[in-house]
Amino acid sequence: MRGFAGMVGVALLFAGLTCADARADGGRLGIGLATDITAMDPHFHNTSSNNAASRHVFDTLIRQDERQQLRPGLALSWTPVDPTTWEIKLRPNVKFHDGSDFTAKDVVASLARAPKVLNSPSSFALYTRAVTTAEIVDPLTLRLSTAQPHPLLPNDLSLVPIISARAEQASTEDFNSGSAAIGTGPYRLVSFKRGEAIELQAYPGYWGGTPPWERVELRFMRNGQARVAGLLAGDVDAIEAPPPAMLSELRQHQKVAISATTSNKVVFLFPDTGRETTPFATDGTGTPLTKNPLRDLKVRQAISKAIDRDALASQIMQGEAIPTAQLLPEGMFGVSPRLKAMPADQSTARRLLAEAGYKDGFTLTLHGPNDRFLNDGQILPAVAAMLTRAGINAKVEVMPWNVFVTRASKPEFSLFLVGWGAGTGEPSSPLRGLLATYDRASGMGSSNRGRWSNPAFDRLLGEALATVEDGKRELALIRATEIAMDDLALIPLHHEMASWAVRHGLKHQPRADQYTMAMDFRP
Repeated sequence: MRGFAGMVGVALLFAGLTCADARADGGRLGIGLATDITAMDPHFHNTSSNNAASRHVFDTLIRQDERQQLRPGLALSWTPVDPTTWEIKLRPNVKFHDGSDFTAKDVVASLARAPKVLNSPSSFALYTRAVTTAEIVDPLTLRLSTAQPHPLLPNDLSLVPIISARAEQASTEDFNSGSAAIGTGPYRLVSFKRGEAIELQAYPGYWGGTPPWERVELRFMRNGQARVAGLLAGDVDAIEAPPPAMLSELRQHQKVAISATTSNKVVFLFPDTGRETTPFATDGTGTPLTKNPLRDLKVRQAISKAIDRDALASQIMQGEAIPTAQLLPEGMFGVSPRLKAMPADQSTARRLLAEAGYKDGFTLTLHGPNDRFLNDGQILPAVAAMLTRAGINAKVEVMPWNVFVTRASKPEFSLFLVGWGAGTGEPSSPLRGLLATYDRASGMGSSNRGRWSNPAFDRLLGEALATVEDGKRELALIRATEIAMDDLALIPLHHEMASWAVRHGLKHQPRADQYTMAMDFRP
């Protein structure tokens, strides 16, 4: 009955609303975002939504295009001088929003600040750790040294926003208030209202030419139907992540266009494998288990075998997902040809549980956000039903993303739903961020909330990161991926399709990294 009522609600929504014309006249663009931005500090939280928002105000040395190919940004060139030294030539005549000149000292300050922001839920140290020294040759030239060859340094630099050196010691609240949010990007920050919206104004001195919109409002609209209603009513001109159940009707709407591509984001379950006991696993009477069942590979295999990924993709995700058994979709660099999403097998799942000593199963609470990923509030109940059929009495607790990520970072949960987009466009990003042994000092494993650790994996990943030749590095990354996936360090579910809905008269360039940026919308 709940599904039927939801479809009735969708039908009434489309029947009662008509898409208003040309709200973006006068150079103003309104975009409905599916996720809150947690801070305007560009180094606070390494997550796709925060990164996309920060790109309006802050540039990076190297840019990524819509397919994550590297392009010049604040750096005109990046050249290896020797195996452990890169020379970076900076773009001349670039001004910060306060009129000051952009120079090499701003890059040095940004690289110093990015890895040490207080209370960061997911640190940018992942992308700066390889740099051992940053030498200023002249105001527009610097040399970055690494302890060993690091061929992925340009990819890493494409993810580190550049701030003014004067803001190196600024707090996250200084950025949120706007006092420190002085970048070189196409837009100035007018205001950041937590939980509501970001207001931006075009910067006339932008080095990249006149921005396409004079004013931009990024409005936080977590509810999918509310986003669609806002688009059809003309309250916003575009929305990200339209609900999969509404896409077919939106595609038929005469005044709406859909922009879509396969994303690099994998949605997965993260098991707590680091602790001897885990807080949300109990026996049938509710007594906490004295031994963490998720540390047993057979239990993790049983969970994976119990999940019907095809059903999740076709029914829960309405076809807007691709079942997977690894970190990146087919066709991207470093994807293993061996790892394939397999059909569900409930009988094998039950057998594996029995072999692990849980013939009568156990009770497990699953946690996740309900406003972060496509249909995330529906994914976990479906997974819980599948696990229950296999013998694990699964319960579900979902919550807003800002609450969830704080608790998950402690880490507080036993088995939880999360996602990761490969910011570098290849697998070293999730391998370093999600699966390397957690080390706060180096930034490795900065988002490894399951605390999985495997010395053989760490060694192989280290070798891959130091391998200059692309073919050899890809093989090493594939092998590292296979070690982690064979051990089910995390349990992949699917890759999201990335979709946007825009009003008639707008064009949008979809991106594999799922960034939603005003610069990608044109009249």
